[in-house]
Amino acid sequence: MTDTIIIGGSSGMGLALARTLLAEGTDVTIVGRSADRLATARAELERPGRGRVRTIAADLGREEDVAELFARVERVDHVAVTAADATGVYGRTADVATATARALVDTKLIGAWLVAKHAAGRVTGSITYTSGINAYRPNGANTIMAAANGALASLAYGLAVELAPVRVNVISPGWVDTPLWDQLGMDKKSAFAELAARLPARRVGTPDDIAQAFLSVMRNGFITGTVLHVDGGHRVT
Repeated sequence: MTDTIIIGGSSGMGLALARTLLAEGTDVTIVGRSADRLATARAELERPGRGRVRTIAADLGREEDVAELFARVERVDHVAVTAADATGVYGRTADVATATARALVDTKLIGAWLVAKHAAGRVTGSITYTSGINAYRPNGANTIMAAANGALASLAYGLAVELAPVRVNVISPGWVDTPLWDQLGMDKKSAFAELAARLPARRVGTPDDIAQAFLSVMRNGFITGTVLHVDGGHRVT
């Protein structure tokens, strides 16, 4: 029996969630594509007196990897999916390579569906996905990411009915200071300062903010088929 599987748990929001759960004594399995990053995360997370941590290398965009992942798990309480790869997906639609767009959809949407397909019958509590503010506030330079993130809400609505009583939800972060921004080649410090001045929360998010949101839907047995927005008020600005 595994308490929680975090797919994308080797960095950013997933790593923050793993850190929080382990500190509480929860056993965690973190999943990612890079064996090196998984090893680094495990070295950081393993501490005496905490929950147990194990790592599994798998690619969310490959069905055989997802099937093998859940074949190794008899039962799991919760599955959280935070995996994302934004390399090459930002820019005008005319400038984004079709192969890049397909790869994003394979990971972000089809990968999420594959998790449900192969976790069904093994997960007992909840599945929680990660979308993002661009699904609700597109800016003209993130259209394919916005589309994939927006589709996760519909996926969760359908799965909440299909997999009941397993609960299925989506966390939709706003701008969060994670390593994902390093892939975008922008002046992160300046962009964050400009956005923070406009947000009602007056700051960008942290991975710990999102980890707490995950915990709230994982632990509340009456939340399902819901998108929880954790964006500092971005949608109302």
